[in-house]
Amino acid sequence: MTFEDHLTRTATTLCYCWRLTRRDGTVMGFTDHDRALTVDATLFEPEAGFSASEARSALGLGIDSAEVDGALSSDKISETDISDGLYDGAVVETLIVNWNEPAEFSAIAQATIARITRSDGRFVAELEDPGRGLDFVRGRYIHRHCSAELGDERCGVNLGLPQFSGAGEMVSISGTDALVVTGIEGFAQGWFANGVLTWTTGARSGQTERVVDFRHDAAGTVLIIWQSGSVLPEPGDQFTIVAGCDKRFATCKAKFGNSLNFRGFPHLPGNDSAYAYVTSDGEFDGGPLVP
Repeated sequence: MTFEDHLTRTATTLCYCWRLTRRDGTVMGFTDHDRALTVDATLFEPEAGFSASEARSALGLGIDSAEVDGALSSDKISETDISDGLYDGAVVETLIVNWNEPAEFSAIAQATIARITRSDGRFVAELEDPGRGLDFVRGRYIHRHCSAELGDERCGVNLGLPQFSGAGEMVSISGTDALVVTGIEGFAQGWFANGVLTWTTGARSGQTERVVDFRHDAAGTVLIIWQSGSVLPEPGDQFTIVAGCDKRFATCKAKFGNSLNFRGFPHLPGNDSAYAYVTSDGEFDGGPLVP
């Protein structure tokens, strides 16, 4: 008897399985059946954290969605990994399986984890179908700020140069985001604001943080970071750091000497210029709005 024949029977032995593939290549399997199943070379754990909500689908270009939720009962799923974003963007395949004959199955859907929320020791993962890619920007926005990431191919700035990068060590931490550090005292105030810090030792080794502010004050050299993980760094942890850019043309020109590669439109008139009128003390010589 084939799987198709089994589906037409009055009594069936069916269950759902979810195969989760993280962006780092880690594969996990979960099922709503009461025992472990091996399907398509993947082991699916019973009641290990997933159960399904009602799935919603529609005609047209709307994004279909569903949710999976459950207690964090699987050793493979931890609060720390969720907080650190390891499941963001993971692909979830939904399989319908004949649990009496696990070789009989069919893949019925594939979705991407858009976001995960946590409450009372449980998690809820919102799934979106491949149509979510239609919401992504594929071209360029026409605005004054640069659309490139500092140091990428479009930008062209060499962040390996000593004036744009440094290394240091954390001395102490205040709260979860204010780090007193050593090793980068010679850089000007604000130099690393909007930059990226990468931990090279300690519990967060290999993880990156976005730098919100960089300053010298009575406490010493201070970095304010956008804390992205649940595990805090400790005194003595070392890091590397690269300069930041606020995407403005003036910064690109003065700080990086890279105005020729600026990927924005700084001379684009705004609404104030479009609706302005001629005045006797105005300058209307056709020159650039941004020097």
